[in-house]
Amino acid sequence: MADKAIAAQKAPYKAELTEGKHYFWCACGRSAKQPFCDGSHKGTGIEPMRFTAQKSGDAWLCGCKATGNAPMCDGTHKAL
Repeated sequence: MADKAIAAQKAPYKAELTEGKHYFWCACGRSAKQPFCDGSHKGTGIEPMRFTAQKSGDAWLCGCKATGNAPMCDGTHKAL
């Protein structure tokens, strides 16, 4: 059984992305390199989410790990 994701912070992370580049968004909340994966999920049963940037520029990636639009922030942190 998978552990529960923990909120890394109750706000999104601003990240500069490059169009066409692949990223691994931390879904477990344990990474020291938020909002990206550093392998800290090992043993939790939670896997990072691989995504490809659709455009270059700033993006707001979820920090609370409860978004309904992973990896992007959808404002869910405001209700936590």
